[in-house]
Amino acid sequence: MSLDAHPEQRVIPRHVGIIMDGNGRWAKAHHLPRIEGHRRGAQLVRDVAGWAVDAGVRQLSLYAFSTENWSRPQQEVRGLMQLLSMMARSMLKELRQNGVRLRVLGDVARLPQDARDAVLRACEQTQDGDTLDLVLCLSYGGQQEIVAGVRKALAWAMAQPDPQAAIAALDEQRFREFLWRADLLPVDLLIRTGGEMRISNFHLWDAAYAELCFLDVYWPDFTRALFFNALSDYAGRERRFGLISEQLSG
Repeated sequence: MSLDAHPEQRVIPRHVGIIMDGNGRWAKAHHLPRIEGHRRGAQLVRDVAGWAVDAGVRQLSLYAFSTENWSRPQQEVRGLMQLLSMMARSMLKELRQNGVRLRVLGDVARLPQDARDAVLRACEQTQDGDTLDLVLCLSYGGQQEIVAGVRKALAWAMAQPDPQAAIAALDEQRFREFLWRADLLPVDLLIRTGGEMRISNFHLWDAAYAELCFLDVYWPDFTRALFFNALSDYAGRERRFGLISEQLSG
C-alpha cells in the first residue's frame, strides 16, 4: 500500500522508533572526526520530526544515547552531551511553532546538569504541543527499564493488603504501567540505520510485536524517501499478533 493512497486507506504507524546508527562510521568514511558525524546526525532530527508530522505519525522516539554509550571514550561522551544541550536550546522555537512536544525516556538523572536542564526545560516549554510527541531516548536501555519496572511493581505489591495476590494478578498490561514508557503508545515500527541487524537493547518490551526495518545506510544519509519507504513497507505488512490471517479478515 502506497502512502500516496487516499488518507482513509493509509495504514500509518502511530509510534515509530528509530535507532540512529552510523554517525561515527559516516564520519570515518568522510575523513572527519567522530563528533562531526554526531553533529550531522543531530541536525537530521529536525527533518525526521517534520517528516513524521507530514505522515501523520503520533509519536517518534529516537535512540539518542544508550546506557551502554556511557562506556565510550569520555571525550566523545562530553561532546555528545554538549551537542545535546545545544540542540535542545536551538530547536525549542521550531518545536513550539510546529506543535511538537518533546519528551524523554530513560535515566535522565545520569545526564550532566547542563544537558539535563536544557532537555527538561525544552520538555516543559513544549508540553502543550499536540501534533507530534518527539521522544528522545537518553541514558536509555530496555533491560534497565524492565528491571526498574520490576522494582516498582514489587514495591506496589508489597503495599497491597495481600501482596501475594497482587503479584499473582499482575499481567502484561498492568506491568506495562510500571515501565518508563507507561504513558507512551506501543511501538508499531522500529527502524535501524547503519546496516546492523539487531535492536541493541532498544524498546525491548514493545519490540515483542513491533515491525522491524533494517536499512544499510548511515544515519546522516537517511532521507525523507527512505523514511516514507519504511512507512509504505509497514503499511503492506499483516500484523497478526499471534492470530491467523483468516481471523483478521473475519
